[in-house]
Amino acid sequence: MGLPDSVASRPFPGSSGRVFLVFLRLGLTSFGGPVAHLGYFRTEFVERRGWLSDRAYADLVALCQFLPGPASSQVGMAIGLQRAGILGMLVAWAGFTLPSAMLLFAFALGIGASGDLSQAGWVLGLKAAAVAVVAHAVLAMARSLTPGARRATIAVAVMVLVLLVPGPLAMLGAMIAAGIAGLLFLARTAHTGAPARTEDRFPVRLHRGVSIGCLIAFALLLVTLPILATATGDAALSLFDLFYRAGSFVFGGGHVVLPLLQAETVQTGLVEPGAFLAGYGAAQAVPGPLFTFSAFLGAVT
Repeated sequence: MGLPDSVASRPFPGSSGRVFLVFLRLGLTSFGGPVAHLGYFRTEFVERRGWLSDRAYADLVALCQFLPGPASSQVGMAIGLQRAGILGMLVAWAGFTLPSAMLLFAFALGIGASGDLSQAGWVLGLKAAAVAVVAHAVLAMARSLTPGARRATIAVAVMVLVLLVPGPLAMLGAMIAAGIAGLLFLARTAHTGAPARTEDRFPVRLHRGVSIGCLIAFALLLVTLPILATATGDAALSLFDLFYRAGSFVFGGGHVVLPLLQAETVQTGLVEPGAFLAGYGAAQAVPGPLFTFSAFLGAVT
């Protein structure tokens, strides 16, 4: 977005090197899937480092939940962008994503040697610990973001809805309904309450032209990749198109993308069913985003 010259000339609050090291540690230690990752992020960036407030973090998570693709990775990239610009965004993605991608690539090269890692005792223990991290994050955010009866009621109603009707579409619909309810029932209290605090904002120094260019590039790739893949018959381009469409159309996190990936790889004969299941088990066992399962699939294709 366009920014005043006085704002655009200010230095970024952090360095790309520090951003990379922080996200690399998270990429090596964040087990438990996307929900747990958001809990780890809150502990690291809200509680420990104070890079953003609880309210700003909740707004960022809500925005990323509306977007297709891996929400936790998007949150991390946004934090990197805010701290150190576009380079910070790229190194945040690299630090959080590359460890699991490299591990899954290595597993693909020696598939079968490790067995079903998803039921290994140490993996189950790490997932149990992730439950505690998520619970702590939920309780802390609830105290901060639902101080009144109306907000608590909306939160409970959304929780009941997503529990009764699981799935990404139900989650997206619940968030839209919550936004409408907030507009109808919370707008008056928001306007008459205290003004927004500076620390609750999440300013991102990105020119409007860059944002528009990225949106245009996204749409062009979505349209042209299938055409080019079909016209050329190139295997690598076809794989790129496959995973690009998966990331573009899937809402709700890594587990939701599995049926689409299975249909595009197993049912088309690109990947053996046993290899697909083995890779999914390995993806459950490594830290970092589940979307790096694509590294395994690309290696065994």
